Amino acid sequence: MSEAYERERQNNDSLAALQAKVSQLRSVTVDIYDNARDQHVIDNTSESFSNMATSIKGSARRLGVMASQGNKVAVFKLAGIIIATVVLLWWILSWFW
Repeated sequence: MSEAYERERQNNDSLAALQAKVSQLRSVTVDIYDNARDQHVIDNTSESFSNMATSIKGSARRLGVMASQGNKVAVFKLAGIIIATVVLLWWILSWFW
């Protein structure tokens, strides 16, 4: 009878060790999934910045074409917008520093 109890105890110990290993494997799997999902977010952000850079380049090219055509009113409007933006940003940032 004592031998049966010892085998039962060994089985319980082995089962507990196996449960711990399964739990560790589950934890690693979840960490891998979270890391892959975070990498997808990083890739999407990188793609968004790339699209924004392309858009800015296109806008700068169109501005260059406009300025080279000699449309003085449009150039003065653009210069006013740029100056107003810089002054507004300087004013807002002066509050924080």
